[in-house]
Amino acid sequence: DKAMELEAVGGTFGGIREPSHFLQLTLKMLQIQPEKEIIVEFIKNEDYKYVRALGAFYLRLTGRPAEVYQYLEPLYNDYRKLRRRLTSGEYGITHMDELVEELLHEDYAFDIALPHLPKRTLLEAS
Repeated sequence: DKAMELEAVGGTFGGIREPSHFLQLTLKMLQIQPEKEIIVEFIKNEDYKYVRALGAFYLRLTGRPAEVYQYLEPLYNDYRKLRRRLTSGEYGITHMDELVEELLHEDYAFDIALPHLPKRTLLEAS
């Protein structure tokens, strides 16, 4: 229910680096460790884009590399705008496909170091 109330994605912001609501919900999910099926439903949610973003980020943090590619790559076709809380506390605009690109190719997202993700070509070769 709280995930449906999200208004932006983001990491920490402000002078004291306060965590955003998005980051707080991610931490709560890491504590309760929901089943993979629940996370997949978050990712498949077409109605609430921030629920989808939360599911994608959680899967990127906890999922196996093959699962991460399997469930996140279809989100490249989602071009909806997302509000992103910047470290200054202001808001910027990003898109879901840009977020997925960041999750799959960057080492950090929302001020969190992401687990190493091997290149897709290496996964397909093995």
